[in-house]
Parts: sequence; C-alpha cells; structure tokens
Amino acid sequence: MLKLYGGVRSRASIVHWYLEEIEASYEFITLDMQSGEHLKSDFLEINPMGKVPAIVDGEFKLSESGAILLYIAEKYGKMPDSLEKKAEIFQWVLFANATLGPGIFVEASREKETPRLLTPLNKIFETQPYLMGEEFNVADVAVGSILAYIPMMLKLDLSSYPNVLEYIKRISERPAFQKTIANPS
Repeated sequence: MLKLYGGVRSRASIVHWYLEEIEASYEFITLDMQSGEHLKSDFLEINPMGKVPAIVDGEFKLSESGAILLYIAEKYGKMPDSLEKKAEIFQWVLFANATLGPGIFVEASREKETPRLLTPLNKIFETQPYLMGEEFNVADVAVGSILAYIPMMLKLDLSSYPNVLEYIKRISERPAFQKTIANPS
C-alpha cells in the first residue's frame, strides 16, 4: 500500500487531497516536525533532504509534491492518453510549484507577481470551471491548493480576480478538499 509521509501544515496536504479525490488506498503517516522526526535516519532513508511530502510505494520512494501528484495520477490511470494533454498537466503542476507558489508567497515578489499571475488565471476561469476545461484533474489540485492557501494564510484582497475567487470557492467545497485541507485531522 502507498504510504504518504507528512506533517501538520505541510505540503503533504496537497497530495493527501489528491489521494482522497481519486479514492486511492493509502496510509498517511504523520511525522512530528516540531520534534525533528523528519530529520531522523528512518525518514532520511526515504527522503535524504528531510522534507515532506514523501511517498513509499513498495520499494519506490519519491518526494516533492508535484512529482508525487504526477506519479499518482499516472499510477491510478488519471492521466490523459495524449502526450500534449499530459504535457499541459505537467506545465500546470510545475507552474504551481515553481512560479505561482513563489510568486505569491515570497513577500519580495508578491506585489509585482500577483497581478501577473492571477490576471491570466482569472481570464481562464471566466470561460471554464477548471484549468483544462470542464473536468477537474490533478492540475487543479496543484494550482488550486496554492490559490486556496492565499485567503487562508495571506488574507490578500483578491476582489480584482472574481473568477479566481469563484474557482477557489468551487474547489474548496469539494469533499476531499474539506476533509484534508480545510479540516485536516
């Protein structure tokens, strides 16, 4: 069985959300980050960087939330057959981790990057409910989690981006999101 390692208030919640979303069988192992459990030799064998999330699937070990999301989507048959559609999903997952997250959550770049990033997203959500059209997929977990963290953690005024706000509301109401990110156990 796939094992997901994470801590309270960590990016493991993003992977946790996706596992719940697709109703996969898994075990969630909570590490006590305050006591440094993620820096002990047992966990360092899983991820030598001492970071969460990480997964163990049989003998296979993987870290980095984006890589884990893509692995899980592929493993459970949630990736499209088309190379182009897969590449589009890769693009959004990488965008979430490498561009959107740092652009919004790094204070030094926030003022400049927020409109640069949220204006095109607002335009996308003007015509479709999810990033890639009518259907929710792993790209929405990656990007949606970052967007949903904005009102939770930063309290930024997003009123200039009504479609982004509606998207955040739409994904936040999903039962798997409610179970893992909105109300983690």
